[in-house]
Amino acid sequence: MTSFRDLHKPGDPFVLANAWDAGSAKVLAALGAEAIGTTSSGHAFTLGRPDMGHVTRDEAMAHAQDIVAATPLPVSGDFENGYGADPDTVAETVRMAAEIGLAGCSIEDTDMPGTGAYDFDLAVERIRAASAAARALPNDFVLVARTDGILTGAYDIDEALRRLTAFDAAGADCLFAPLPKTVDDLKRICASTSKPVNALAVGPYAKISRAQFAEMGVARISIGGGFARVAQATLINAARHVLEDGDFSDMLSAAPGAEVDQYLKSGSRPDA
Repeated sequence: MTSFRDLHKPGDPFVLANAWDAGSAKVLAALGAEAIGTTSSGHAFTLGRPDMGHVTRDEAMAHAQDIVAATPLPVSGDFENGYGADPDTVAETVRMAAEIGLAGCSIEDTDMPGTGAYDFDLAVERIRAASAAARALPNDFVLVARTDGILTGAYDIDEALRRLTAFDAAGADCLFAPLPKTVDDLKRICASTSKPVNALAVGPYAKISRAQFAEMGVARISIGGGFARVAQATLINAARHVLEDGDFSDMLSAAPGAEVDQYLKSGSRPDA
């Protein structure tokens, strides 16, 4: 089996399929996913909470452990800011992630629960501590360093590139700046490093094909909370039709229970 690290090939990206619970992880695995990612927003939705900073580290670890147990695929944890500002806290998050069987995790530079960014020096020190913790582990662990300031509005592409370069030097294995303003900015990110770059295929980037991401040099394409939000959109639209209009026709497009059961039980396509 190809290792999780070896899946990260610039110019030949794999899809990190983000699951929001054990069932969605099993379905994604049965549909051919090569690796699973958790999603902080999707997990928060299952708890009845909004995204960004509303899930504790213990809750996130227990959730990730359930997904690890659901499938033999490598799983990467979406662990927001590492659940604390202090570099030692971030390092402990990495060690905990490895202990529950994760193949990697991402750490971002957002100073939660707000949307501001950690000061540059602290942001770099946090990734340096996370990298040192990852390198001290007995098993291989892929550390993803995220610069989220473009997404949150905390800074621009030039600052994102400055941070990514520093995170690269601090020992990150994969670099990630969610949703650059333009495709050219994503190309600049890929050209700025020899390390694998993650792209998020939501919003305007959902219109870009895997082949186009490959041409840019992307190594990994994640969905983030995309699949979870698609599920929420289906629920919202169908429920509106039922509860507001008395129209039950959306139920005609529901997946047959036997088909879902087959994915969950056998881990293979029903028609395989």
